[in-house]
Amino acid sequence: GDLNMTVVLDSGALIALERNERAMWIRLKAAHLAGDLPVTHAGVIGQVWRGGPRQARLSQALAGIDVRPLDEALGRAAGQLLGAAGLVDVVDAAVVLLAQDGDEIVTMDHDDLAQLAASAGCHVDLVHP
Repeated sequence: GDLNMTVVLDSGALIALERNERAMWIRLKAAHLAGDLPVTHAGVIGQVWRGGPRQARLSQALAGIDVRPLDEALGRAAGQLLGAAGLVDVVDAAVVLLAQDGDEIVTMDHDDLAQLAASAGCHVDLVHP
């Protein structure tokens, strides 16, 4: 129901998982226990994915993450939000658009995401990975 909080992951969150940072893995497990898959989008994957055996841990993490497509609809919405916020990063804007009021965005980039969330009228918690 409405009490469910979704955890939205920015690239910093995925990097923390790849580096095996315990706090971030605990957050991922907690979301799974609550029955809520964390969410990100394909553009975020592109920022961090380089392939190869070194990313086995990230690959394991991604198996438990809902990766949304960065499709035309999300691209258009992201562009409109960037115009409103006076910013230029499509990946950041699309991350904010995955969130709804009360959700949590895990990011290293608090300034830009706070500005984007404000422009989107979205009340989210921005947390460090």
